[in-house]
Amino acid sequence: MTASGTPRRAAAPLARRRFLAGMTAGGVTLAVAGCARGTSTSPQPGTTSIANDNATWDEGYRSAGRELEKITGYALRPLSNPSVTSYQQVVQMTLQTSKASDMVKWASGYQLKRLARAGGLTDLSGVWAQYAAKGWVREATRETMSYDGKVYGVPLYESYYVLFYSKPVFRKLGLSAPSSWAELLHCADVLKRNKITPFLASQVGGWPAIEWFQELVTKVDPRFYQRLVAGEASYLDDAARQAMDIWHDFMRKGWMTSPDFDQVRGPGALKAGTVGMFLHGTWQAQGMSAVGMKPGADYGAFILPTVRPSVPKSVITESGVFAVPARASSHAAAMRNVGAWLDPSVQRVWSDFLQDSSANPTVRSSNPVVAELQRDIARERRLPLIRYWEASPPSLIQGNSNDLGGFMAGQTSPATTLRRMQERAQDEWAAWRRDEA
Repeated sequence: MTASGTPRRAAAPLARRRFLAGMTAGGVTLAVAGCARGTSTSPQPGTTSIANDNATWDEGYRSAGRELEKITGYALRPLSNPSVTSYQQVVQMTLQTSKASDMVKWASGYQLKRLARAGGLTDLSGVWAQYAAKGWVREATRETMSYDGKVYGVPLYESYYVLFYSKPVFRKLGLSAPSSWAELLHCADVLKRNKITPFLASQVGGWPAIEWFQELVTKVDPRFYQRLVAGEASYLDDAARQAMDIWHDFMRKGWMTSPDFDQVRGPGALKAGTVGMFLHGTWQAQGMSAVGMKPGADYGAFILPTVRPSVPKSVITESGVFAVPARASSHAAAMRNVGAWLDPSVQRVWSDFLQDSSANPTVRSSNPVVAELQRDIARERRLPLIRYWEASPPSLIQGNSNDLGGFMAGQTSPATTLRRMQERAQDEWAAWRRDEA
């Protein structure tokens, strides 16, 4: 899982130079040949190629592809690029050329809108309508897959942002998963007194800095969050200030790991009992299994409680997408595979591989921890909210992520951080709307 591109501010000019260099004669071919893991984008009978930025999912694609082949006659052939920034550049360079892959893994929301706005993607509105008629897709997510009224992506997966916690540690200390803000603070206090860091918080890689920001803002006021990411509210408003003050207080109390703590170490730290709770997407269940933790026995997960009981309950939801380049060499085959991707038989295999929730609401996760989260979300009628990374214009999110990382490193105060974020929001929203006009 990646954020599909999070260059640090200092690297932005270099990234632009590389992009322009790649557009010179031969640049596209060299970029594709040098960066993709696997074979080329040239057609191979009985397969459709998938450009993606996560090689750890290759076997999952192949397994799901074997199920797709039974339905469509075409398997999946992943082409993985380990560099997120390079991956973005290659996709953008090749999208409207004969070098485009048959299918593209991309982020939803404004990340997809930016790609669709540049042209070169296939309109998938008809595919979406067929899924909706079968109840295989959540209509509430349509907007995050659309641009200018047309659908350009089908959901690749569905993950929720939750707090994983160590069940052995909680049992030893007489704690249980908190269902209220007061209980959450109690858990953190007990963990700290027992020399266990209550929360994992990281800004390694840039994009993880958004996680605690989005969680705390939505648990202060989810409706404010919706207005904020739509450019209809200010980062200087009280709800944002309250969220940042809570975050700052947690750090001052020593309740959070150092910001240079790499999230890759998160599952191991949870297993070792050095960290009590780990905020991340439910796709991290794979990481828990990788270190030998069993769902329900060694770890559990809960959604962060609201700061006040009167606040509506919500959940941050992340969903990547499959898009189809209009000039894909195996376009007809790609359309058949995209049209069958959410078939329950395919999603059963894919969901089991991820140990996560399927984008098809009729498919229940085989991971008992994730399945219980699915039941909680339905039972509590939690308001689904798009992840911050995809929720606003990409340039705005990238810049604000850098500012949040600086805040985590102690370089700026909550007030200064929010002021910078608001100044950027004004500029970037104006630029986005100008381009829309």
